[in-house]
Amino acid sequence: MATKRFWSEVTGEGEPLLLIHGMGSASTAWKLITPKLAKKFQIFTVDLPGHGNTPLLESQPMDPVSLGSTLVEMMDAYGIGKFHISGNSFGGWIALEIAAKYPERIKSVVALAPAGLWLTPFTNRLQLSAQSKYLATALRAIAPIVLRFEIGRKIGFQLVSPKWQSLSYETCLDAALAMGNARGYFPAWEGTLKRRFDKEISEKIPVTIIFGDSDNTLPIRTSQERSLAPKHAKWIVLPNCGHAPMWDRVPEVCAEIIDTAGISK
Repeated sequence: MATKRFWSEVTGEGEPLLLIHGMGSASTAWKLITPKLAKKFQIFTVDLPGHGNTPLLESQPMDPVSLGSTLVEMMDAYGIGKFHISGNSFGGWIALEIAAKYPERIKSVVALAPAGLWLTPFTNRLQLSAQSKYLATALRAIAPIVLRFEIGRKIGFQLVSPKWQSLSYETCLDAALAMGNARGYFPAWEGTLKRRFDKEISEKIPVTIIFGDSDNTLPIRTSQERSLAPKHAKWIVLPNCGHAPMWDRVPEVCAEIIDTAGISK
């Protein structure tokens, strides 16, 4: 379905749960966990502007606060009042901003390796991230062939996941094409510069923050500042897990989303 600004999809039955992907990703990033979660929730997956099937509009601000407000408008268009929310990386930051700005709308938050938890905001794009984007764009035409070989998956995903050898061809291809086609990648990067998450979230909203112990994208030394997280947040570090916990630790992530939402298993 295309709402006013986003392409989105709804599956499952139960309490509403909005899933927000990361920068250079797409709604396809949630494929491994949605089958189980759809048994407990009505799931809303979305492509952010310039990602997946959503076009990049010049009029759309790409900072986390603005994107969060537009996502709330999307949920309004669906007729959804209160909802649960989970996001990965940039999407995790957006989820936290939504909870801070709209406490009356959010029932629970699970942030998976959220960006924005750094003491010193970035003032420039990271060179390694820019190189990854350029490479994914250049190779997107041959990605379906390259990723059929272990060496191709190793080069593309060994820094993302310590379990890269276990990632399916479909997961790798979805991620590679999402990055290669993401026209909103650099505008989203611009939206993070000179910013961080440093707001309060109501203690009435359960919050869980999950990082992997092998996160090379947002490492513990620079990007996992616990003092910036809500004081009441549950903080979890999953072993043998990288920047995409919803790939590396499917059962644990599903369990935490369900538990944080207060829904019986």
